[in-house]
Amino acid sequence: MPVYLNVKYPGPERRTGLNWPRVAPGLLKTPRSTFLHIGLVNNIGDGAMGATEDQFLTLLQAAAGDMLIHVTLYSLPEVVRKSSGQRRVGSFYRSIDELWEQPPEQYPDGLIVTGREPLTRDLRDEAYWHRLNRILTWTRDHARSAVWSCLAAHAAVLALDGIERVRSQQKHFGIFTCEHATAHALLAGATPSVRVPHSRWNGISADQLAAKGYQVLTRTSDGVVDTFVKQDTGLLVFFQGHPEYESKTLLGEYRRDVGRFLKGEMETYPLLPLNYFEDETERALREIEVQARASRQENLLSEVSAVLDNVQIHNTWRSTAALIYRNWLTHLWTRRRPSSGVRRVKSPLNTVAPMPIRLPSS
Repeated sequence: MPVYLNVKYPGPERRTGLNWPRVAPGLLKTPRSTFLHIGLVNNIGDGAMGATEDQFLTLLQAAAGDMLIHVTLYSLPEVVRKSSGQRRVGSFYRSIDELWEQPPEQYPDGLIVTGREPLTRDLRDEAYWHRLNRILTWTRDHARSAVWSCLAAHAAVLALDGIERVRSQQKHFGIFTCEHATAHALLAGATPSVRVPHSRWNGISADQLAAKGYQVLTRTSDGVVDTFVKQDTGLLVFFQGHPEYESKTLLGEYRRDVGRFLKGEMETYPLLPLNYFEDETERALREIEVQARASRQENLLSEVSAVLDNVQIHNTWRSTAALIYRNWLTHLWTRRRPSSGVRRVKSPLNTVAPMPIRLPSS
């Protein structure tokens, strides 16, 4: 079944710059027996806004199966944006304040909250900090499930339980093999070993998570936390990685960081993404890296681009990402609010034992 977008101004897709099927105006006010409503709180920077929208919409489409999904985009007013980002927010996004001001029958069934590059050393000093806490309160008060992605996951556990993230000596960057650490229905049907993209400097201690009642679901091969959950009044799901990434997202981040190094905006040359490029591509990029370390010349970025433009990336993580998100959507489906006319049933994700996922009839 398709995924539809509930945008602020539902104009023709080809004329608005966001090419995704639209929800018919007023449809969210109709009985909620046939679809799920997902809120995407997109905090990413201006340059990646469109790509992030597409990544999550495409992943939800792959995960939806027989479920009909309506997605509303939300923005935080404290997130500083340039004119292009402001125009996009003004055209497609609703203010997060509308989330708690709308009637309960229009509430999203679940939220996805993205992160962004921080402007401060302490996340509690970020301008959007109080608004993020309000999202957490809303989620807990209304027993909904929320997905917290990468830096949003770090901010959420800091706000909830005072768990501080720890900066690593080098960036976790590439495709990491992760093993199951705990049996949980969110992983139902997944192979014991899964591959997940990561792009981050900071991480969360498994011991601190356990002490505060979190369950670590998957770990990288060297024991680092990947995915974890907490059963509060609703199910909170945290991804330190980026299962939503498209095939060439890491490629784009690598090219961006090379450019930052060559312009003097970064002190160290970026690492090649782990388990991502073929050997021949890595050799070509390392030769350029040697030149760049010897002399920062901005024209070397065109040489990097020439190599990367011909690279084909095989997406080895999308099937697992779609499976995990399908299990999450099924959890939401089984817990649709009683006002929709559907009996609320206990979700398998409230237990730790994996079980088959069967969709109820609409």
